[in-house]
Amino acid sequence: MELKEKLQILSDSAKYDASCSSSGSTRKNNGGFGNTHYAGICHSFSSDGRCISLLKILLTNACIYDCKYCPNRRSNNIKRAIFTPEEIAYITINFYKRNYIEGLFLSSGIIKNPDYTMSLLIETITLLRNKYHFNGYIHAKAIPGASESMLKKLGSLTDRLSANIELPTNESLKLLAPNKKENEVFKIMNYIKTNRNKSFVPAGQSTQMIIGASKETDLEIMQKSESMYNNQKLKRVYYSAYVPVNKDSLLPSITIPPLKRENRLYQADWLLRYYNFKVEDLLDKENPNFNILIDPKASWALNHLNEFPKEVSSCSYNDLLKIPGIGVISAKRIIKSRKHFKLTFQDLKKMGVVLKRAKYFITCGNKFYIDYSYLNKHFIETNLSIEDKIVNINKEEVKQLSLFNYE
Repeated sequence: MELKEKLQILSDSAKYDASCSSSGSTRKNNGGFGNTHYAGICHSFSSDGRCISLLKILLTNACIYDCKYCPNRRSNNIKRAIFTPEEIAYITINFYKRNYIEGLFLSSGIIKNPDYTMSLLIETITLLRNKYHFNGYIHAKAIPGASESMLKKLGSLTDRLSANIELPTNESLKLLAPNKKENEVFKIMNYIKTNRNKSFVPAGQSTQMIIGASKETDLEIMQKSESMYNNQKLKRVYYSAYVPVNKDSLLPSITIPPLKRENRLYQADWLLRYYNFKVEDLLDKENPNFNILIDPKASWALNHLNEFPKEVSSCSYNDLLKIPGIGVISAKRIIKSRKHFKLTFQDLKKMGVVLKRAKYFITCGNKFYIDYSYLNKHFIETNLSIEDKIVNINKEEVKQLSLFNYE
């Protein structure tokens, strides 16, 4: 099989793995190619969090496992391919020299056993680091079930590692991916957390959950994420809408991936990591799923209208973060600016506040942006959902980056 055909097969096979991210590493250039320090790695993220600046491929799409949801499952009749370590190193260096990529995301199906697969990943990245002197960003997938010695070698060569939790609960994992064990994933996560330093997985670890292949609620999914952020110190949890590529009685009968649900989970995840929200603020047993019509922050605000409006000239930083339309950067600008002059709505706009959303929840100088007597939960929710629909209609469709589509 020619190298180009392998590349087509194995880059396409990798597109369902969302858990790649290129931030947080400080690997310096020591006389070779690439650099993740300062401006050495270019970041390009799609709207749902996927990094598209990396060469994203599988070592092989052959696999001994038969996970129900996976397009590369053992029982699927698809074309299989496998790279040699030298081939991956050759492709990566040549793509980097041509400025096609800034780094590598390398995963693999499981062949023979976890340790054997890990040994091939290690051999590949060792070639890049030592023979080709590639100092650019490398994110690799750790294989659950592999030995600690293998994990130690791989982690010393890469900037980021990820071990995919795959499904939100152990029960669903047993049902849809019986060869995989949750405790083996957590064993990897805990090892990385304990041993992480400047020379071992310096950019931290991430994971991925498939959304919609199993019956968990958004509450269960976010509780799992919150637990991993707190206990395993993950940099990022990626949410991947289930794509119905396989037919199986244990899989849901859908034709369209739940992309809007995926988007709401990403928005909620952002609130957990940067806006001081907790899962219990956003969801509960009576309301275990996010409102598809409006984003989680706006939904929270609507359920707590008694706390609004907030006066932007005097409320705390944490209160500013609770206001729809005000982000981390604009909140910091407000705090800094109001010490020196009296704020106006025009000032807020210049600071990046999205007044189309914030106007329902704030006063500025004790003045309302609109006639507050008309405001009620139904009115605000209707207007916010209309705006959200317009934004999504106007967005261009985001697709997996292809190396072979020249249109």
